[in-house]
Amino acid sequence: MFEEYKEKRVLITGGIGFIGSNLARRLVQIGADVTLVDSLIPEYGGNLFNIQDIRDAVHVNISDVRDMHSMKYLIQGKEYLFNLAGQTSHMDSMSDPFTDLEINCKSQLSILEICRSYNPDIKITYASTRQIYGKPDYLPIDEKHPVRPVDVNGINKMAGEWYHILYNNVYGIRSCALRLTNTYGPGMRVKDARQTFLGVWVKNLISGLPIDVWGGEQLRDFNYVDDVVDVLLLCGLAENASGKVYNLGGKPVVSLKDLAEMSVQANGGGSYNIIPFPPERKKIDIGDYYADYSFAVDELNWQPAVDLETGLRKTFEYFKVHLQNYL
Repeated sequence: MFEEYKEKRVLITGGIGFIGSNLARRLVQIGADVTLVDSLIPEYGGNLFNIQDIRDAVHVNISDVRDMHSMKYLIQGKEYLFNLAGQTSHMDSMSDPFTDLEINCKSQLSILEICRSYNPDIKITYASTRQIYGKPDYLPIDEKHPVRPVDVNGINKMAGEWYHILYNNVYGIRSCALRLTNTYGPGMRVKDARQTFLGVWVKNLISGLPIDVWGGEQLRDFNYVDDVVDVLLLCGLAENASGKVYNLGGKPVVSLKDLAEMSVQANGGGSYNIIPFPPERKKIDIGDYYADYSFAVDELNWQPAVDLETGLRKTFEYFKVHLQNYL
């Protein structure tokens, strides 16, 4: 599958991070010519351990997407760009909004301008987020739902997404966007909640510590990282995807309390505490969220294949062996 990528020149921003490294590994297996760019800034997701098994099979450039001289060099000659680099922490975006603006908004516009000037034939797949929807008017959320982010990160990610669609529509830079939900699996950030709360749960349970579940009744959907890699690759090849945005999502939809119980089971033991939301998080909490991803099913022929129970088991198995490399 995806043999069309064999010997193709592919650039992945955020390529040493969680999703980027899993995508890189799959492309290497196919036989693509893969270049990874990552800043390795400690607060973000890059971790060289993520690519230790493919280090000799990829080109690595330690650079920041805000460095336009570097990006100009890297983008030229590439056939596909998977644009995954970003600042993901909602709380960091509120305490340091200008850095979030630089990474998630301004640098995205600069990348598109470089493509317009130096590589207009490139095909771009952009990693957007469910966060842009804000608090749902209805569930499941489809792509027609109003977008009204509840934090700075959501606003900047929304702008980054719309720049990609604008440059597709106006300049013919073939771009599409995936609105990711909660993605989990081997390689995710676990030392803090900057990427996902589930990572902290994994770390704590493996370390013999209880996990704190805020509220507990909120509903969420999840995607195992292999399923996200599949849909990224499908988007890259699908000409009909250009100019469009797609929700990702998964089944079953679970409450955070049920997810905690499933996590304890996947770990083989542990405990959790149901606690009230911290006031600073309550202000930007969106309540229940789960997506209608039928548009991706219909147009991209994508279906999430890894169920939540299996994905959690695989995730805990990985981090029980490799946890020290992520702390």
